[in-house]
Amino acid sequence: MTSPGSDQTFFQSVDAYERFMGRYSHPLAHEFARDAGVAVGERVLDVGCGTGALTAVLAELVGPDLVAAADPSEPFVEECRKRVPGADVRVGPAEALPFGDGTFDRALAQLVFHFVGDPVAAAGEMARVTRPGGRVAACVWDFTGGMTMLRAYWDAAREIDPNAPDEIERFGGRPGELATMLRDAGLREVTDGELTVSSQHRDFDELWDSFLGGVGPVGAHASSLEEPRREAVREALRRRIGSPAGSFVLTARAWSATGLV
Repeated sequence: MTSPGSDQTFFQSVDAYERFMGRYSHPLAHEFARDAGVAVGERVLDVGCGTGALTAVLAELVGPDLVAAADPSEPFVEECRKRVPGADVRVGPAEALPFGDGTFDRALAQLVFHFVGDPVAAAGEMARVTRPGGRVAACVWDFTGGMTMLRAYWDAAREIDPNAPDEIERFGGRPGELATMLRDAGLREVTDGELTVSSQHRDFDELWDSFLGGVGPVGAHASSLEEPRREAVREALRRRIGSPAGSFVLTARAWSATGLV
């Protein structure tokens, strides 16, 4: 779930990632694999595997001996290998996959293209390692508002500081961008859609503490704030998600697209 460049430093702590985003990426992996049509007997690649949320689901579907994965973060590769023993997990970026031409029946990338420097080149790499007639699939969060946790944080941050950053312009966060990318990379019969999952948070403090682990652009921003601005953002976020006193559920929508090699 990472790519070379400055963003990679956001994704080095496995435990922090699991507390922050893993609670959403795990259920998303099941929906994504189903949407991508992964079937028994296929050889499948997980591009930008992160800690192995999708890799594990793919292994359940086709067996670990038919699953490969790649990520540029060595700590994440190590965690993925532990989580899915028997899978072929390698260090490598989406733009230069360490696999041969036509190796796989399907290549999937979950929550990767937000952080890829050259999305079309990476999609082309996924097509290269997939056999003719195989499929390439990708999904990323909807930054226009469908990924509630992230949208609520950035809106809270900009309420306190209008010059605060925002991820809405990150590639893939708007509808149709993934499908256009696959077509530009030469994929055929491209379709796009959306996937929705949810996660239950124990309480607001659990949610807020997960931001302070420094994971992703949200975590980097939250961790960089000094008091009292951090407290002001915290309270603005609480208001935006309904000032919960106990446990609560947030939904998360991802855009998805698939194409034929």
